[in-house]
Amino acid sequence: MSDTDGKKPLGLSGGARGGQVKQTFARGRTKNVVVETKRKRVQAPKPGAQSAAAVNAQGGKSGGATSAEMERRLKALQAAKAREAEDAARRAREEREAEEARERRRAEIEAKAREEKEREELLRQKAEEDERRKREAQEEKAKPAEPVAATPQPERQRNLGPDAKPGGGDQRRKRDDDSGGKPKGGGERRGGKLTVNQALRGGEGGRQRSLASMRRKQERQKRGGRDSGPQEKVIRTVQLPETIVVSELANRMTERVASVVKALMQNGMMVTQNQVIDADTAELIIEEFGHKVQRVSESDVEQAIEVEEDKPEDLKDRAPVITIMGHVDHGKTSLLDAIRKTKVVSGEAGGITQHIGAYQVEVNGKKLTFLDTPGHAAFTSMRARGAQVTDIVVLVVAADDAVMPQTVEAINHAKAAGVPMIVAINKCDLPAADSNRVRTALLQHEVVTEGMSGDVQDVEVSALTGKGLPELLEAIALQAEILELKANPDRAAQGAVIEAQLDVGRGPVATVLVQNGTLKRGDIFVVGEQWGKVRALVDDNGNRVDEAGPSVPVEVLGLNGTPEAGDVLNVVKTEAEAREIAAYREQAAKDKRAAAGAQTTLDQLLAKAKNDENVSELPVVVKADVQGSAEAIVQAMEKIGNEEVRVRVLHYGVGAITESDIGLAEASGAPVIGFNVRANAPARAAANQKGVEIRYYSVIYDLVDDVKAAASGLLSAEVRENFIGYAEIRETFRVTGVGNVAGCLVTEGVARRSAGVRLLRDNTVVHEGTLKTLKRFKDEVKEVVSGQECGMAFENYDDVRVGDVIEIFEREEVERTLS
Repeated sequence: MSDTDGKKPLGLSGGARGGQVKQTFARGRTKNVVVETKRKRVQAPKPGAQSAAAVNAQGGKSGGATSAEMERRLKALQAAKAREAEDAARRAREEREAEEARERRRAEIEAKAREEKEREELLRQKAEEDERRKREAQEEKAKPAEPVAATPQPERQRNLGPDAKPGGGDQRRKRDDDSGGKPKGGGERRGGKLTVNQALRGGEGGRQRSLASMRRKQERQKRGGRDSGPQEKVIRTVQLPETIVVSELANRMTERVASVVKALMQNGMMVTQNQVIDADTAELIIEEFGHKVQRVSESDVEQAIEVEEDKPEDLKDRAPVITIMGHVDHGKTSLLDAIRKTKVVSGEAGGITQHIGAYQVEVNGKKLTFLDTPGHAAFTSMRARGAQVTDIVVLVVAADDAVMPQTVEAINHAKAAGVPMIVAINKCDLPAADSNRVRTALLQHEVVTEGMSGDVQDVEVSALTGKGLPELLEAIALQAEILELKANPDRAAQGAVIEAQLDVGRGPVATVLVQNGTLKRGDIFVVGEQWGKVRALVDDNGNRVDEAGPSVPVEVLGLNGTPEAGDVLNVVKTEAEAREIAAYREQAAKDKRAAAGAQTTLDQLLAKAKNDENVSELPVVVKADVQGSAEAIVQAMEKIGNEEVRVRVLHYGVGAITESDIGLAEASGAPVIGFNVRANAPARAAANQKGVEIRYYSVIYDLVDDVKAAASGLLSAEVRENFIGYAEIRETFRVTGVGNVAGCLVTEGVARRSAGVRLLRDNTVVHEGTLKTLKRFKDEVKEVVSGQECGMAFENYDDVRVGDVIEIFEREEVERTLS
């Protein structure tokens, strides 16, 4: 029976495609399977319902589309295809041009490298030829009878051939022979490194320039437009200080640092570029490189300050600088108040002036600059600085007090400064005033006033009532006309620092009296060991100004540190000059202090240490509001003490009391003294925590008195002996367990137990000690009065004899104070 026995095969109805697939099973069995694939039924679209994709697939033919729409679609399709073709062509063209440019640059670089190599080869050949000719000339001079050898140059040229390029042929073989047959770019570059032995021998082992070096050379030639041949060496004048760093020396000669190091090695000095060499060695190296030497000193930096003399036609009249001097409380500031019509004295602590005040007033159309100096003895240095910058000194003497010690000091300062003096006899309105007594007292100090037929002007004034003030101003104006004071305002400013302080909000501030030139905002200046740029100028009325001419006092802001009062301010051209001058002055000051310490011998140090063992010290830390007050306090502290006790100022400065001051005071067990300043919050907290005492003062009298009282507490108490009686030994006894006992008669005063005694024998002291026992009959008593008999025994002494006299005394300790 067959598989299709009377049956219709299984399959899909119409529209299907049939086929057979043979299946293979295990053990060799197979089976044929009929597979039929059903055809996809395609439905015919209805008219007017074709999609846009169908329309495009059929070329845009559709029953619903117009011919205009079909044309637009065709044109858009053609434009898109054209743009794609243009983009492809442009990309291809750009890639081709970029490739050509790369090839062209590569060819140029290779050509330049070849030209450079050929040029170097020609230069090397020329140098070898010159060397050979020089050697042959020397040989000809040494051997004139021998024939001159033929020059191999023509043979080399024949070997080159007419078409050969320089640098090829024999030269290439010669270069290969010199290099030892090593491949280019191999070990030859490593072998070319400079070693110490090669530097000392003078050879460099065939070093070759790198490609980067040749490129830099080509770029320099392009920029300069110079020929590639050897350039002429530039001879320079090198400024040589006392010491110089090797790298700086190379920089000033514009030579390579390696060349300078090599030259030093050849001269036997193994140094690096950061080491310092002396001027003599540097001079040898400079001459070896063919340059000129100009020796300079470190102090030459001061030459940046112009000190040229002014021409007479450039000088113009300036205001006189008048300094008010005199004893404390003689009315100096009150007199200046009357002239200025202000109340400055009320603002000073204790009614005394403790700073140098600088003011400028206008009287009858003429400007006058006044300096008000303190009169207390502690401000001697401040008064001295006032006399150094002044033109006229007004000596104020109270008519009821006459000449006092500080008046004499003011006279001496004025004479030392060589300035004229005007005597103002103040307080003439008081009942006890006696002007003639003042004039007579001034004669003792070689000050002869006009009232005593002298040449020193004297004016009787009263700061309270204003009496004599017009006459005083007239005398000042007359003296200024006689002096003919002039200055050049059209030059770099120069002035003197009257006072300096550290302001919390403004930083370091200096009161400067301009003496010459004009100080402007923005000027760069150097003052002492500090420098700065004028940030602001403030006049005596507190107004900001843009410039200050001669004889004008101003406050200068913009310093990098607080200068010393009395320093000179000079305007320089650049900030670098100012910084260099300030650094030089600071180093010079340090060297001076170090030299002063080095001059002390060991014997002096030992002697000082031995003396200091018996001296008690009171250490203090001082902070003040201005530099002048700090200096005055330190000078006052140095005068306190004697051979047993002294005051040592650990540190003094300007500004508020800081935490570092508290730390210093704690380490030394010293109090901190603040003069017109206060401690900040961290300093107060540190002082409370560490137990450091802070004392605030605003009047220097109180400060000096308190420090003197504290120093007096370090003095050892003075021991005084008070004699209370005398006794005479009438008999001696031997008592067991006690020793010799003297039977005495008190002849004068009282004998007390435990008092001090001296045993006198023939009016010579043979023993000094204390009484051990004092008995009357058999009873121990405290004292025995004159005319009574008693028994005495001494501590650790029993050599008593009949006829000896006993001196009885008591010791008393008395506290001492410093005068």
